[in-house]
This record gives sequence, structure tokens and C-alpha cells, in this order.
Amino acid sequence: MRVMVSLRSVPTHTLPPANERMTPASPGAVSSPAPPAGMAPLGSPGESTARRSRPMPRAERPVSLYDLTLDELVTGLGQRGHAPYRARQIYEWAYAHLAGDYEVMTPLPKTLRAELAAELSISTLTAVRDLETDDGETIKTLYRTFDGEFVETVLMLYPDRATVCVSCQVGCAVGCAFCATGLGGLTRNLSAGEMMAQVVGAARQAKARGRTLTNLVMMGMGEPLQAYEATMRFIGILHDPAGMGFGARRITISTSGVVPKIDALAEQPLAINLAVSLHAPNDALRDRLVPLNRRYPVGELLDACERYARKTGRRVSFEYALMAGVNDGDEVAAELAETLRARDIPCHVNLIPLNPVDLLPYERPSQAGIDRFAAILSAGGIATTVRYSRGVEIAAACGQLRVQAGTMTMADAATPTARHEVVGSLASSDL
Repeated sequence: MRVMVSLRSVPTHTLPPANERMTPASPGAVSSPAPPAGMAPLGSPGESTARRSRPMPRAERPVSLYDLTLDELVTGLGQRGHAPYRARQIYEWAYAHLAGDYEVMTPLPKTLRAELAAELSISTLTAVRDLETDDGETIKTLYRTFDGEFVETVLMLYPDRATVCVSCQVGCAVGCAFCATGLGGLTRNLSAGEMMAQVVGAARQAKARGRTLTNLVMMGMGEPLQAYEATMRFIGILHDPAGMGFGARRITISTSGVVPKIDALAEQPLAINLAVSLHAPNDALRDRLVPLNRRYPVGELLDACERYARKTGRRVSFEYALMAGVNDGDEVAAELAETLRARDIPCHVNLIPLNPVDLLPYERPSQAGIDRFAAILSAGGIATTVRYSRGVEIAAACGQLRVQAGTMTMADAATPTARHEVVGSLASSDL
């Protein structure tokens, strides 16, 4: 049975009639757009890295195949006289075969392949740099967007699963004190298609290593619940059995605590896994670490988590970044255990020893301090796991590769040595 995520206020994108070439400024346009001023088309020589001072209006942004639901593709092709099964073939080739070019979709007539190539880009993201570690089992990819911004994706391969960590925004407005992503603030939300492009890219990387992508976590750049409509649209496309067919139990959304959207998420047909970036057991400390707490304090956030668990039947994960001398004291651990134990929330705490960021003053605790904090939580009846970041010695924590990219030219990024740089280790939460 096909279960669709409820989407409100999301425009329906359709292909223009065969005799009408829509301009990028037309709402719903899916034609290959002219690039922003100062930028050459993707893939052409002399690409510019100049960023726009303000984000392009949504109606003018390019729409890709990955932005479209199957129903929208059926409708758009139908307006051009193509049968519905053609849309299903395209979806199958895009998501089951992971095709990156219409030319390889050989069941389609040549005329339709040419039509699609001229009118509808498959993706608007371009991979410009990979960092690999752990014998190729952890791969961090830097993507350039159509408007010259940068976002990051991480693929993590384990014996029993292959997980992709997806970004949902260029930058972040939450501004957590210890996070590199929010250093430059929020530029814009990513579209559903830009999120899907990251998933397909990770699926190709996994396939190249003889693996199948099994899990997705929205723990990359940005706050998913502040990009709610695009996130829900993305999950609907990701979940569609005609495409990648990701089940709800394989999808985790992480939030810093946008309470109204946690409640909205609980009402969705899909009971998705919820992870909450808690980082502190009380308002005095969390106000310092997560500014959003001043709007949605700990008590209100935990109330929302109770409602979510009750409505969906899902256990809530609490993410807790351990910082030396900040939130790692024995008394803080005891307070956290007491606070969670007093709530009717089936939960699990993931302790993440901080991956230091060069531009920020926070450090990870000693191993003894990490073990002691975990032991206090466990003794207090809280299920706890310590998840170690990888590659502390390189600047690859969430957002850091993007920060570096601000001074990296496209010519440098596009060189084979930069594109396939292999490093000793890579920072990413062990998810």
C-alpha cells in the first residue's frame, strides 16, 4: 500500500506543454534554467564560485527530476501525450538503477530522452570533493548548488547497514554554540530535489562498494523542522515504493527542538524516528548552547517528545554532545538522568564526545570523563550509548568542509586530486 506524506502549501511542478518552453522565472518551471548572474552553466569551463548576496526567489529556482513526485511526473508527461507508464519507467531508472543521465534510460524512446534532457535536469547539485577514510567505509561529499553554495553529505558503511547523513539547509539559523554549520547563519533551505540528490549520490557510492543504502538520518547541515515543507516533500518522494521505497523505520529526523513541528510530525502518516539534540538537562545551560531553547525551553520540548512517543509508538533518541567543562560534570549527568526518568518517554541517549571546531573554544572531555558520564546515566536507568566521532585530527565536522570551501576555487575543487582526496580519517557521528 502506498502511504503518502501530507503536504500543504507545496506547489505542484509539471512539465510545460510541448510547444511552450517555460522560463526559469515561471512558477513550476522545470526547464534547464539559465544560471545565476556571474555563473556559467554547471559542468562548463570557467565556473564561477561567486555567491549571490540574497537567495534566489523560490519561483525562479530550477526544478529537477528529483523534485517531482511520481504523480506530478505522470501529469506533466501526460500533458505532452506520454502514457503514465513512461513516468514509472523514468522513476525506476532514476531511483532503482540510479541513472544520472537520460541517455542510459534505454526503454524510453530517443525523442523522449532528448526532450527530458532539454527540459528537466535530473539533479541541480554537483559533487566537487570527496573525503574518504576507514578504507573507503566513510565518505564525506561536498556538493555545490546551482547558486554557488556548498552543502555536505556523509555516507557511513557498517557490517549491518549503510547510512547516509543528509543536509537540509545551506547554513543554519539555530546557531548552536559548538556547531560549525551555523557560523555563517542561514542562507536558504534546500529543495526536496536537492535532498534527494544527496541520497542518490550516497546510494551510488554504496553500490560502487558492493553495498545497498539502508538508512537515512537528517543530521547534516540545517534544522529539518525549520525547512518543514521541503523535508516532508523529500520524505514522501524517498518513501514512494515506485522510487527508493525507504520505510519509515529507516528514516530519522533530528531536531534542535522546534516544538510545533514536532507535534506536526507526529500527525504525519509515516511514524518517522525522532532524534532531539538536547545537550543539556536544564534551561540555564541549554540557553547557552542551543539558543532555540529560549523559545522552546526544556520542559516544553520534553512535553512534545512525550506526545510524539505516545502518538507514534516510537522511541525518542536524545543526542548529547559532550563538551569538557561545559556539560560533562557528574552533577549534570545525574540531573539529566533524573529529568528523563521522570518523563513518560521511551528514550535512548546518544553521547557524542565533541568533535572540536577550530573556530570555536570547545573541547571533548577525557576518556575517563566520558565513561563516567555514561556510567551515571546507565546507573540512573537511562539507556545510553557513546558514539565516537571519527577523524578528530581533520577539519571535517559538520559544516567545516563548507567553511573551507568558502576559500576554495571551483578549479581547485574540480581537480581529480581534490575530488578524490583520501585522508587519514573523517569526522562524523557513528550512526
